[in-house]
Amino acid sequence: MKIGYIGFGKMGLNMILRMKEKGHDVVGWNRSEEGRNKGRSAGVQVVDTVKELIDALPVPRTVWIMVSHQGVDEVLNEIVPLLTPGDTVIDGGNCFYKDALRRAKELEAKEINFLDIGVSGGPGGSRNGACLMIGGKKNVAMKYVHLYDDLSAPGAWRILGDNGAGHFAKMVHNGIEYGMMQAIAEGFEVLKKSEFNLSLGEVAELYNRRSVVESRLIDWLYQGFKKFGENLDGISGEVAASGEGEWTVNTAKEMNVPVTIIEESLNFRKGSKGNPTFIGKILSTMRTMFGGHDVTEK
Repeated sequence: MKIGYIGFGKMGLNMILRMKEKGHDVVGWNRSEEGRNKGRSAGVQVVDTVKELIDALPVPRTVWIMVSHQGVDEVLNEIVPLLTPGDTVIDGGNCFYKDALRRAKELEAKEINFLDIGVSGGPGGSRNGACLMIGGKKNVAMKYVHLYDDLSAPGAWRILGDNGAGHFAKMVHNGIEYGMMQAIAEGFEVLKKSEFNLSLGEVAELYNRRSVVESRLIDWLYQGFKKFGENLDGISGEVAASGEGEWTVNTAKEMNVPVTIIEESLNFRKGSKGNPTFIGKILSTMRTMFGGHDVTEK
């Protein structure tokens, strides 16, 4: 299919390259000229204006947005006046599910379709096969089955429900991720302070050989120890909180659901600002290994 794509970040550009490899015809646009030049250098067909992007697409159009949650409304304000009834907008970023509900309603009034797709797997998943959590009207979502197959790891996509369901599932996923990462980091701090002079990298590698806690997170930590050394020199002990964990906690409170572990892991990240720790270094290491985040000590 021919698809317009907006956003050439770590996830976006890798996803475009995967689309192209799978035979899709992608026309891309990025707000910054630097990003557009990066796309061109990677062999992407890049245009310089939103209007050029929309004009390049056959009707009914499909436009995939992959920008920060703060930038989605700004992008929609630019593209929606150029779209026509029957076109489809896909939001693949990390956005609050209530914003997805609002955007779907606003676009429906203009007879424009909307899908919210949570994408998990980091830049590597975007390039080699991600996990897709899809929300939207089923008759619209089903039109893109071949695209989901091409973008995901084998069997790693589901249409979970109506609009908002995709971003809701991804929000909770990221909240769970906070808690899992926190438990790993705390455990490895205990290992480091033990009397046994353990090799943390060796333990991480061993844990990832058919133990109960075997996981991609443990593997990313092991790779991080190999890359940065067991003291994680140069890695910040302050940990950023990107928003999804807090959305999960606040939503759970609205539902009267206790999420003690997720909330405490969120509070740890907030409290780490100005208070770096080795636990923080471990969390930052996992974040950079799977997400490419800048976690260097400032």
